[in-house]
Amino acid sequence: MMKNRVLICTSLALLAGLSGGYFGGQIASRLHPQRCQQQGFGIKQICQILVIPGAMWQGSTTGLWTGTILGAFAGGLITRKKR
Repeated sequence: MMKNRVLICTSLALLAGLSGGYFGGQIASRLHPQRCQQQGFGIKQICQILVIPGAMWQGSTTGLWTGTILGAFAGGLITRKKR
C-alpha cells in the first residue's frame, strides 16, 4: 500500500506542477506586456518582444513550484489512512 501511495502522490504532484507551469506561463505572458502600453507603436512591439520571454519563464517557474506543492498536498490528502 505504501508503494501505491508514493506513486499516486508523485504522479499527482508532477501532473499538477506541469499544468501549473503551463498555465502560469500563459497568464504571465498575457499580463506582463501591459507594461508596454504607454509606448509608441514601434517601441511597443519591441518592448513586447523583450518582455514576453521573461514573463513566460517567471510565470511557468512559479506555476511549476506552486502546482507541485499543491499537487503533493492533494495527493497526501487523497491517499491518507482513514481512522
